[in-house]
Amino acid sequence: MRLLIVEDNEQLSELISSGLRAAGFAADAVTRADQALAAATTNRYAAIILDLGLPDQDGSSVLATLRQAGNPTPVLILTARDGVDDRVAGLRAGADDYLVKPFAFAELIARIEALLRRPGNLLGAQLQLGDLTFDTQSRQAIVDGHPVLLSVRETTVLELLMRRKGNVVSRKAVEDHLFGLGEVTSNAAEVYVHRLRKQLAAAGASVKIATMRGVGYVMKETE
Repeated sequence: MRLLIVEDNEQLSELISSGLRAAGFAADAVTRADQALAAATTNRYAAIILDLGLPDQDGSSVLATLRQAGNPTPVLILTARDGVDDRVAGLRAGADDYLVKPFAFAELIARIEALLRRPGNLLGAQLQLGDLTFDTQSRQAIVDGHPVLLSVRETTVLELLMRRKGNVVSRKAVEDHLFGLGEVTSNAAEVYVHRLRKQLAAAGASVKIATMRGVGYVMKETE
């Protein structure tokens, strides 16, 4: 899943980006409000992590602009402003959650996962197809009761395909979930889909990933 980080402290932004990628997310990072609006308009994100103290305008104006445009992307405000009035104002402006700096990274991940589990968002507790189960909280794939060891990016592809089981997922959608801006390389989607396909076959899963030439990929039960 792809997240947008809006944070003007470049060192902190890089730390957050690295941690999110290690947790299985793709992450884009920008430092200004105008960049945030451009990115959120151009790309589809699972969630946005938004600092309020941006150099060109306050982050709350970014939030207001997104909500006025009908953008429903979950927004977690991440800021040093710790007053009750600040938290209330942020939530009333349309934020979905509010976390004060300094923060524990494990809590940031937990809050993002909680946002994405809400009705209408991307995460559910458990996904099932045939004898394959995927637990979105533990990030564990299980075939007929036995765990399957997958890399972070293989796990990302698996979750995306299982959420859209029976439907074609475009190559670009796979790349968007795997990589942030400027990270993607040619053949990247094919490589990770191929690796995942081999892992599931080796585990004896009763599912298959079919390639639709020129369109994308679809996961379904083996007939």
